[in-house]
Amino acid sequence: MPGKTMNFRIEGGSKLSGTVSTNSSKNSAVALLQAALLNKGLTTLRNVPRIEEVNRIIEVLKSIGVGVRWVNDDRDVEIKAGRLRLSSIDREAAMMTRSVILFLGPLVHLQSYFKIPQPGGCKLGARTVRPHLFALEKFGVKIKAISDSYEISAEKLRPAEVVLYESGDTATENAIMAAAGIPGTSTIKFASANYQIQDLCYFLQGLGVGIEGIGTTTLKVTGRTEIDEPTEFFISEDPIESMLFLSIAATTNSSIVIERCPVDFLELELLKLEKMGFRYKILKRYKSRNGFTNLVDIKTFPSKLKALEEKIEARPFPGLNIDNLPFFVPIATQAKGETLIHDWVYENRAIYYTELTKLGADITLADPHRVFVKGVTPLRPAEVVAPPALRPAAIILIAMLAAKGISTLRNVYTINRGYEDICSRLNRLGARIKIIK
Repeated sequence: MPGKTMNFRIEGGSKLSGTVSTNSSKNSAVALLQAALLNKGLTTLRNVPRIEEVNRIIEVLKSIGVGVRWVNDDRDVEIKAGRLRLSSIDREAAMMTRSVILFLGPLVHLQSYFKIPQPGGCKLGARTVRPHLFALEKFGVKIKAISDSYEISAEKLRPAEVVLYESGDTATENAIMAAAGIPGTSTIKFASANYQIQDLCYFLQGLGVGIEGIGTTTLKVTGRTEIDEPTEFFISEDPIESMLFLSIAATTNSSIVIERCPVDFLELELLKLEKMGFRYKILKRYKSRNGFTNLVDIKTFPSKLKALEEKIEARPFPGLNIDNLPFFVPIATQAKGETLIHDWVYENRAIYYTELTKLGADITLADPHRVFVKGVTPLRPAEVVAPPALRPAAIILIAMLAAKGISTLRNVYTINRGYEDICSRLNRLGARIKIIK
């Protein structure tokens, strides 16, 4: 579990240079760790990010009797499902991550009755779990909310045609994992086609589950009642981390090289940046070690940015990624004109964007979903407590890198949930960040 509060001391205002490599995906890793429960054989996940969100899921897995260990210099994880003890679940770890909701899909095949804690993680408004419940009910799962837990009964599972209540990533993953263990073919409509969904589908295909329509919004899943296969899987690179570094380069007006960017999940972001005047060059194209993720190396150049006339908003893939939208906020502070950013998905996230005003940003909150950002605005140092949401906390760090002088970002656990060794990696680019008490 996380220990003492960690803070960052940031001396900003300098241009960065050098090369940074995109790490593997947080969102894929947490889903695959739980999907491994479907396999009685040994699952080896390659290139697992060493982040707090992964640590919490591993703590939960160990607490219920799953064999989990880091191998190969702590870059890979082996998982072997044993006899489960759900009554001994580590509730504290479970309630620190929203990803615990993904235990529902695989556990319905392992226990006919169980309880799990209601999820925690980022504080971003309602973030309803009803799409998960509506989908799983179609497969014959009965779910009841009781105080701080969910009570699940799964005695007679059946294949189904499921129309998702919304095209959410985790709701899609739960539906896929439920369908994967049911003999017969299930159809999932209005599915998310995002990168972590594709990772999960390819992982399950390796276990013999039939899946048609990967990368589309309609999936046909032919499940297996018994999966007992030794398997390994390379987790794909994280487009949200690539976008973090793109935002840093644009906001600090720096020339850096960002390696291993999963370009299929960044194309619209790059187009928007290009139309804002952001200059970059693709140096190299190649495949990830998993054989299906298309990667590129991107070199950025100092640029004069201008605001887009149109609003910037996110959509399910292939639209601009919902997790990438916040990174346009610090960029917009350095773009001439006024940028409208519409974060329609979450009730509270746009409110967190106004924290950048403490660093001198000119941001007007229009309503809980929309902000107007004026630029070009010189950013100044400040002391800020990181909000309890990963991407809003990350954009404060970006703004501090651009603000000339010494800033303090307090209580950075939220950032460590999603980014591995971020201080050292930024310092290798020329940033000056120290971890302080």
